Amino acid sequence: MARYNRIFAALDGAATQEAVARRAFSIAHDNHAEVMLGHVIDSVPYEANGIDFAALTEDGLQRIEDSLEGYLTRARGDECIPSVSVQVRAGRVAETLVETLIDPFDPDLVICGVRGLSNIKYAFVGSVSTQLIRNVKCDVLVVRPETLEDYPQD
Repeated sequence: MARYNRIFAALDGAATQEAVARRAFSIAHDNHAEVMLGHVIDSVPYEANGIDFAALTEDGLQRIEDSLEGYLTRARGDECIPSVSVQVRAGRVAETLVETLIDPFDPDLVICGVRGLSNIKYAFVGSVSTQLIRNVKCDVLVVRPETLEDYPQD
């Protein structure tokens, strides 16, 4: 079985986010691996509005910290997980995720969730998980939230 030292978990801010974080922490615990949770706020809807992206990403970071508080506290206190960090950026999702979060972290494993786009939407925009599978230089695990029972929140 592969040993992972650095695990990147791509959070989507939606229903799969908790499952992705739980799986990342479970695998990190078993492998004594560092974990980075990352989220990209899609900048496209805001580009013409002159929005303050620094404030937007700070708000996004706080929302993630709040929504995953129990999991983050447990993982940060887990002696088997050397470090846990959370990063939020704004940009075009797939490119920003890879170029500013995943590549600099240099993970052995990337974990993301499945969102289940309709066939029409998938044909036009693709999926982040498909783009990650095609573009990152390490293993990619796509998590289905309904299959998860490990690393429960206390």
